[in-house]
Amino acid sequence: MNVKKQFWDGLITQNPVLVQLLGMCPTLAITTSLFNGLGMGLSVLIILTCANVVISALRKIIPNKVRIACYIVVIASFVTMVDLLLKAFVPALSKSLGLFIPLIVVNCIILGRAEGFASKNGIGASALDGIFQGFGNMVALTIMCVIREFLGAGTFGGGLLNGGKGIQILPPDTVALGMILPVGGFLTLGVVIAAVQYFMNKPKKTKEVAK
Repeated sequence: MNVKKQFWDGLITQNPVLVQLLGMCPTLAITTSLFNGLGMGLSVLIILTCANVVISALRKIIPNKVRIACYIVVIASFVTMVDLLLKAFVPALSKSLGLFIPLIVVNCIILGRAEGFASKNGIGASALDGIFQGFGNMVALTIMCVIREFLGAGTFGGGLLNGGKGIQILPPDTVALGMILPVGGFLTLGVVIAAVQYFMNKPKKTKEVAK
């Protein structure tokens, strides 16, 4: 179990959003404020980690023919718990994220890690995979939220700071409202992915030139 490799895979080299391009629907839909990004990111991290642990523990007794159905049942159980907890303790976040919390059940990030990692590895490694992949997802969502909120509303910390209004940085009449619309999500995602790919491939090009 290489903890360092798992960490860097989740954060950068195999980031579920920016490299594997999984979970695009919530990524594009909810990344309009820091509150939404952190809330969705933490929810996915908790569900992914718990689901990985349970699926890894049961991997040897789950029949191969019904494994996907079993995975979905496990994931749906944790999604229901998180959804109810949000409604009880953070109703504003539950209302803001809406259907995207229940839809975590079919989020490709969670089902993909269950099938690709947890079903083939031990509990400890699967728990770390869930934590690191979930953290990488949360970082990607947070980056997109900060960019879109700043350019689209001129604020920082929407939903969290200044009574939920966020800290106003740009004058309201100078912002690009399109950045908080769907087109802004696609543009921001494309730019962030391009930046990540550039920095991931830059060292390789440098080594090739040196040779």
